[in-house]
Amino acid sequence: MKTFIAKPGEVQQQWVLIDATDKVVGRLASDIAMMLMGKNHPTYTPHVDTGDYVVVINAEKVKFTGKKWAQKRYTWYTGYTRLRSESAAERFEKDPAAILTEAVRRMLPKNKLAVKMLQKMKVYTGSSHPHQAQNPQPVDAGN
Repeated sequence: MKTFIAKPGEVQQQWVLIDATDKVVGRLASDIAMMLMGKNHPTYTPHVDTGDYVVVINAEKVKFTGKKWAQKRYTWYTGYTRLRSESAAERFEKDPAAILTEAVRRMLPKNKLAVKMLQKMKVYTGSSHPHQAQNPQPVDAGN
């Protein structure tokens, strides 16, 4: 029995549609990260991008459990002598899609391949998206 190793040219990538209405951010992000990496397929190969394209709609309707809207802090370094930070509610007001994008980005591997994986995720607020021509298949994720 030989081990199958996927090659970059022979991977068939599908389009998946996920509705984020009333889904918990962490659980949904975990499922999206697995689809982007391709771990839901038997042909998963760590050094090849075997994942699917993921279209997420209704990103403004995600939710956190507990008191995370007020207590969860996002911090970043500006180059000056202090960290900047904001709560999840403040970030949600600026850009609702950034909450889900940041959660998925942190669950992907920390390498160059993760940048390509994250580019395959399309997040939209609202129920419309411009990817009807790709015929994305609806998937229930984040349960």
